[in-house]
Amino acid sequence: MLRIRDLRYAWPGAGHDCLRITELHLAAGRTVFLHGPSGCGKSTLLGLMAGVLVAQQGRVELLGQDWAALRGGRRDARRADHVGVIFQQFNLLPYLTVLDNVLLPCRFSALRASRCAESPAAAARLLLQRVALPPSLWARRADALSVGQQQRVAAARALIGAPELVIADEPTSALDGPLRDDFMDLLLGECAAAGSTLVFVSHDDRLAARFDESLSLPLLNRAAA
Repeated sequence: MLRIRDLRYAWPGAGHDCLRITELHLAAGRTVFLHGPSGCGKSTLLGLMAGVLVAQQGRVELLGQDWAALRGGRRDARRADHVGVIFQQFNLLPYLTVLDNVLLPCRFSALRASRCAESPAAAARLLLQRVALPPSLWARRADALSVGQQQRVAAARALIGAPELVIADEPTSALDGPLRDDFMDLLLGECAAAGSTLVFVSHDDRLAARFDESLSLPLLNRAAA
């Protein structure tokens, strides 16, 4: 589903690679816990996986397509079709309602809209029910919600339309124990139901046992050797 070969990436002006990965394959439907200390390049690797960043050398292929072979507009369209992202700061549009935030991927991707069994709006409402956000909140602006509620909206937005790849960058860092466990239950359950591959970054090693595999970026990254 996702394949990385001979990847090298350096930030402009850095003068040296921050990532150098010889080989990494992620199979469809797998859940992967990616860990490593702050500054080791985890968010950079997620950006490369999602086509937000493009490798200077090597290949990063999603569903057989190398991101670097696509121009910016086509990369954006492909990302909208195939990738759902849960950002650490959630990145909800504060002036939109909860429901409209969840529907955003379907507005940018006809493919994801077509995967909704009935309609995108019906799929959004179903996801919001699954993440335990009551209907009384669906018409509220996103910035009127608590942190835990915003996180559930961000998860529903990433999951709508069954993207093949779901990327979660430290999504539990602001949550206490019970909220964290509830969030993990819903995220893993929804990815399993959709057959999505999940790449999850966290400093919380206690979560690693819940995933199919655990990857240490410092061990993968030859630039850190």
